[in-house]
Amino acid sequence: MAFRSSVAAAEARPLTVWYDGDCPICTAEIGLMRRLDRVSAIEFVDLSLPGACPTDHNLRFARLHAQVRGGPMVAGAAAFVAMWRVLPALRPLAALASPPPVLWLLELAYQLFLRLRPGLQAMVRWCLAARLRGGR
Repeated sequence: MAFRSSVAAAEARPLTVWYDGDCPICTAEIGLMRRLDRVSAIEFVDLSLPGACPTDHNLRFARLHAQVRGGPMVAGAAAFVAMWRVLPALRPLAALASPPPVLWLLELAYQLFLRLRPGLQAMVRWCLAARLRGGR
């Protein structure tokens, strides 16, 4: 019975978000979204897990993707806005980010982040490893 209710709860989630679970930056961002998602409105899918990607794995790994149940797939800045829209604490941010000119600017910023992401990931991993070694 508990299994059925948890399956029904997952099916009732209005938004699915696919993210790169091997990326420490992405994992931190999704961790924050999970904490803000107090009503379990988002199903988070870690693409680093086997079988987690229903379509083109490389395409999904390249950018954050989200899909409102029954709606089209969105990616990049639009995926962030979709997440913010279902989280009560971030709805005002979603409203500010939704107008096309603002969303276009956010998408440009996201594309810049994607270019910098490999270097940023390396820096974060190095810092985490240093912390584990007892360094600063």
